[in-house]
Amino acid sequence: MKKSLPIILAVLGLTLFTFIAAKAGIHPVGNALKKVGFSGFLLLIIIQLILDLGLGLAWKAAVPQLSFFRLTSARIVRDAATACLPFSQLGGMLIGVRATISGQSPHDIYGKPITWPEAIAANLVDITTEVLGQIAFIGLALICLIGYRGSSAFIIPLILGMLFLIVGSVGFIWTQKNGGSLLRKTSSFLGHHIAADWQKIMTNNSELFQERLENLWDRPDRIALGALTHLFCWIGSAFVTWVSFLLLGAHISFLAALAIEGVVCGIMSAGFLVPGALGVQEIGYVTLGMVFGIDAQVSLSISLLRRGRDIFIGIPVLLIWQFVEITCLKHKKSLNS
Repeated sequence: MKKSLPIILAVLGLTLFTFIAAKAGIHPVGNALKKVGFSGFLLLIIIQLILDLGLGLAWKAAVPQLSFFRLTSARIVRDAATACLPFSQLGGMLIGVRATISGQSPHDIYGKPITWPEAIAANLVDITTEVLGQIAFIGLALICLIGYRGSSAFIIPLILGMLFLIVGSVGFIWTQKNGGSLLRKTSSFLGHHIAADWQKIMTNNSELFQERLENLWDRPDRIALGALTHLFCWIGSAFVTWVSFLLLGAHISFLAALAIEGVVCGIMSAGFLVPGALGVQEIGYVTLGMVFGIDAQVSLSISLLRRGRDIFIGIPVLLIWQFVEITCLKHKKSLNS
């Protein structure tokens, strides 16, 4: 079931995407995309790259011991894997951990080697601060959504989604701060029943992992700064959506674009197991567009522009990352030979 679930969800998402595209019409969508042109598409890419730098700053705010370049690069790889590869967001997170320790001699700003436990801890903290920023962003979207005709159908699910994220975030934070003893006991038990050497390795790694987490969470000011920076980045994503609407000829207010982007992000978070949020993203934009009187063709074009932008950025990023990994592997083999 674990192996077949992503395939089933991907097929369902593809089916939903095909249905939405058929209802909107291929030719109207193509005509809408022509309005943007290459220059407009390039503008969206530039804005997104600026946002990627902001995401790197948000991660750096919460994890100051790692360099801005390393964190920004790892974040871009993580997002590229989620957008371009047939993985859910969980798969992208694992690749992000690997990208955090990429390079021939990964080290922090103090010259100390970056270990797997530290990379995992850094990614967990970044994901947590991003969710905290997302909760505030969805709250802003909810405020902007109130009063629009047809928006009542989204308000209660949006509030429930916010409560779910809040409860999940509190539990996730508590686990990171207080789950060390359970993790050490589990590692010790497994190591004891496998081999004596494994017990030492697993116990040391779990203790190092918990130590890194505790060090990061001991600075609530930095966690708050990271979450606040993520909030500004979420608002920046709404700005990209607003510019996209303008390029497509749909003149809506920035607050309307913020409401649309906030609700769509909430819907995509609920469907995080669907690879690439295929179909989920499209139904979100089309449905929310109707609330603001936007044609389905334009809303679907917004989603396609977003996917095209992510692929245009993501594929070169993944290729560069693979080149770095292969180079490091060759370097290690030459040292061992």
